[in-house]
Parts: sequence; structure tokens; C-alpha cells
Amino acid sequence: MILTSDVTSLNAMILRLALLSLLLPPTPILAGAVPPGQKASVASIVRAVTPGVVNIATKRIESVEVPSIADPVLQEFFEIPNTRLKRETTSAGSGVIVDAARGLILTNEHVVRGASVIEVTTKDDRRFRAQLVGKDKATDVAVLKIKADNLSAVPMGDSRTLEVGDFVLAVGNPFGLGQTVTSGIVSAMGRTGLGIEGYEDFIQTDASINPGNSGGALVTLDGKLVGLNTAIFSKSGASHGIGFAIPIDMARRIMSQLVEMGEVHRGQIGISVRSPASGRAGAEIVSIEPASPAALAGLSRGDVVESVDGRAIAAPAQLRTLLGVMPAGSEIDVRFRRGGEAMQARVKIEARQKAAAR
Repeated sequence: MILTSDVTSLNAMILRLALLSLLLPPTPILAGAVPPGQKASVASIVRAVTPGVVNIATKRIESVEVPSIADPVLQEFFEIPNTRLKRETTSAGSGVIVDAARGLILTNEHVVRGASVIEVTTKDDRRFRAQLVGKDKATDVAVLKIKADNLSAVPMGDSRTLEVGDFVLAVGNPFGLGQTVTSGIVSAMGRTGLGIEGYEDFIQTDASINPGNSGGALVTLDGKLVGLNTAIFSKSGASHGIGFAIPIDMARRIMSQLVEMGEVHRGQIGISVRSPASGRAGAEIVSIEPASPAALAGLSRGDVVESVDGRAIAAPAQLRTLLGVMPAGSEIDVRFRRGGEAMQARVKIEARQKAAAR
């Protein structure tokens, strides 16, 4: 039997609990958590970016040697001419539309290397024969052009603002399967010394990159192009979470020269550098050519270059890469340390002398 006094006490307790819940602050949503009733998705970014990423198919003619025909004894006996056979091979890669009005596409040089035919397929399954505007093997950058209407370009961002930990999406054509999107973070910046290219300043990411992704887009979560997916670190050929992309700032510099001149005209300032003996970051000048741009600007042997145009120089390879993508005739702001004194100079890059033909 429930007594009236018990019911009264129970109602009073319920009332007190209700009032207490009104006084307590709401439970906060942790940073990065998805509010109740919503789902975590990058679908809107994918919808905006993917129309600007294309599939690239190439055909090339290769010269191959047939072992039996290559045997000099058989060649002589059967009177077979000493010739190599030719065969047609195909390969697939990716590219990014960066100028819709002019139909310009950025991709990797190795994607179109030796190609006799280059075919571009857009997201809406339109196919176009592409013209090679120019290519640069040292940075693995190439520019293609197609004649088409209603193209969609991926807006270029600023790769200098990237930080380790930023979320990124990789869009491309892995294994020729068709357009695919993977996600990850920026794992490291300024990777050099990998032996992949002549000038290296890679963005490292754990977004899955596989064969066929080369030349595809690396974009931020605001839909800006910050890199061209280029290579993976793998012994099996499959992705192991270590992928590399060319920073869009480097690709943009190379692209401007390829569009304007069809090739890259690199400059120099007349110095040789090494890692500082002190073990500090930077690039120590070990030799300087007389009357060179560096000498005329006041730089000397022993100076340690710490930044160029506001970008910190961590190692000699980084300085070499930065100078290697600067066009001749441009000027750079060099900040360096001489002894304990911080100094700066304005240096004009001169055209690199081509080696004389032998």
C-alpha cells in the first residue's frame, strides 16, 4: 500500500530534479564532434571539385627486342635484319583543369612521357584529344590543352599555408578504375632527397594514392587545389599511407613558363651551398662566383641563408629547389646570417648558362 505522504514526497523529489536539470548547463559538444542528427560528410566538397579532375589515357610506341631475333647466330643463319620490333602500349593517369576558359590541364610529366596520343575524359564522360603545351621532367610537371566548352576548373589555393595535420582529399583515377576520392591529412611538408625528381619539395600525405592517381588533385576541405599527386613510397606498388604531392605553388611557377614559352628557363645566383657546420637550419654558402648575382648583392662565403621571399630554408636541398623553379630575371629577397648578425639582400636571378655542345 502506498501512503499519501509517500506520494507527496515522491512528487516533491521529481519536482526538485526537474528544477535542477534546468539550472545545469547543457552538455557541451566536443570540438570536432558531429552535432546530433547530422552526419560527417565532405560530399559537398567532392561535388564541387570532381568535375575539374580528369582521366588521362595515353598511347606510346615502344621499341622492343625479341630475344630469338637478337641472337646474332640466328640472324646470320636466317638472314634476319638486325632491327627492333615496335609495339603500342597504353597507360592511364589523372589531371586537373586549372583554367576552364583556355582548357588548360595540369598533370605529371611522367604521365604523358613519350606519348603519341593523349586522350582526356571529363567527369561527364566527354572525351577530347589533348595537345601537349609543355613539360618539365625535373619537376615532373606537364601542361595539356583541350578545346571544350562547359569545363569546370579546380581553384588553386596556397600550399604555403598548409600545416601538418590539415585534412586533405586526393582525387584521381587509380588503376584506371575511374574517378576515386580518398581522404587523409598532411603528414609532413618540404620532403626532399627522395630521388623521385630533380627538384623536390613534396607534401607528404596519408590519403591513399595508387598507380593512376598521378597528376590528380590534392585539395583542402574548402575545395582548393594545393598539390598534384605524384608518387607513393611502396615496395609492392600499392598504397601504404605514404604519398607525395607537388605543391601547387611550385606547379604554378612551372606552368606559367610552360604556357608562355613551352619550356622552363631556369636561373641561378652563382652559389654553392652545404648544411651549416653549426648544425642549425639553413644553407651555408661555400663558394660564390665572381660578378654573380649573389656576389653583386653582397653575399659572401660563409653566409647562412635562412629564408627566401619569406619562406624559411631548412636545408640546402630546399634552397636549390626554390631557386630551380624561379624564372630568370625575377628578384628574390634573401635573408641570411653572417656571424651573429642577421642581414638581407635583394638578388636578381640570371639565366643559367647552357652547357656547350660537344
